[in-house]
Amino acid sequence: MIIPKPVSFVRGEGSLVFDGTVDVRPHDGPAESYRLTVDPRGVTIEAADAAGEFYARQTLRQLSGPDAFRAAPIGGPPTLPVCVVEDRPRFAWRGVMLDVARHFLPKPDLLRYVDLLAAHKFNVLHLHLTDDQGWRFESKRFPRLHEVGGWRPSSRYGDRRRGGQTNRPHGGYYTQDDLREVVAYAAQRHITVVPEIDVPGHSQAAIAAYPELGVQGGGVWTDWGVNPNVLKADESTVDFYRQVFDELLDVFPSEVVGLGGDEAEGGDGRFVRRIAQHLVRRGRRPHGWDEVLGVGPLPTGTVIASWRGEEAGLTALERGHDVVMCPEKHVYLDYRQSDREDEPIPVGTVLTWEDVYAYEPAAADRVLGAQANLWTEHLDSPRRLDYAAFPRLCAFAEVVWSPVPHTTPTSPDTPVSPVPSKSAPALRDVEEFRSRLAEHHLPRLDALGVEYRPLSGPRPWQMLPGVPGHPR
Repeated sequence: MIIPKPVSFVRGEGSLVFDGTVDVRPHDGPAESYRLTVDPRGVTIEAADAAGEFYARQTLRQLSGPDAFRAAPIGGPPTLPVCVVEDRPRFAWRGVMLDVARHFLPKPDLLRYVDLLAAHKFNVLHLHLTDDQGWRFESKRFPRLHEVGGWRPSSRYGDRRRGGQTNRPHGGYYTQDDLREVVAYAAQRHITVVPEIDVPGHSQAAIAAYPELGVQGGGVWTDWGVNPNVLKADESTVDFYRQVFDELLDVFPSEVVGLGGDEAEGGDGRFVRRIAQHLVRRGRRPHGWDEVLGVGPLPTGTVIASWRGEEAGLTALERGHDVVMCPEKHVYLDYRQSDREDEPIPVGTVLTWEDVYAYEPAAADRVLGAQANLWTEHLDSPRRLDYAAFPRLCAFAEVVWSPVPHTTPTSPDTPVSPVPSKSAPALRDVEEFRSRLAEHHLPRLDALGVEYRPLSGPRPWQMLPGVPGHPR
């Protein structure tokens, strides 16, 4: 009944009416691990560290039933099954990328998403703060970045090859104190916020604010797709961005800091290298999309996000880099969830929750972890974001937390083949997961108010008839 599934769940005889009292003790295990014991006498958590205790309490919350996920108690104390749960995460990086540049997500909704990630035991929120369509980070040194770059006069209506324009302004930005609050809120939930400012492409919002930065001028982009306009690679522009990144580092304590580097047609690789070197001098680790492997030698410690497939990630491993696997055909959650005609704004290839659940990162024993990405060109509200994210994000949470069965049995009741198949994903029991999802986890999402896509398809109000997509 637990998502993500623990390493071991042993059910005992009887139950306990839980009064909220928990005995917390140290646990001699790896980082983030825990043992949760429920017996008729009470609840004991043995945790390796504060994160382990936090994850144990999330499991305890799941065992307490859906009402434990409501904002306030509405019934009596929950009844817990007598059990022993042994658990630890599979990957050190269990991430979700959230694009707040294409469509701004107000701070209360961003904090809500931190809570949703924490409930699923994710530990990295990769925050995509800038793009052609918007700049969301307050810059006190260069205020036009957010004052001008934070707003666009209109947005593309549906897919760029078929749609029109909304003719409705859109924008917003986070103050530095807003983001410090988000970072602190996430840290309380053992989530690291990894910020990203994208260079040298995807920079039209910055160029609109300071035209001298770009190869060409122009306003904040109202289209989707790849913009050919990129930043100049001259020293003055690089120095401008060094100062912007310095402001970013003052707000975000994360060791890893994103510099983008993707889809920069005609961009100069020296720009990425110099920003990466600046981050290293400031004691941080650069993080870039896999295109940065082509810009020349990168500093030791650079983290590569392998998104165009997994081959670049394997190359990065050979070069000694840490790798986060996030291949678009497996974990891009803005992609359509079926080939039905009523799927709202159908873009990309079909990616069902079953497909996400079947994903097995390449070189799983060598990579830092994996990440699901939520690009928001077509996700213009928290309701649309919920629809795209869940329940696929529930499936991904189990992929990055729970071992595949041939690695470590997850339950004495789960049959495990003595001979692992050639495909580890085939050993994940989709029907067993579907049962847990429907019976236990979707009611938790209901209690949280998450407007997920039902397993049977979109609800009438989740459809967007007439808004064109571009399915592949």
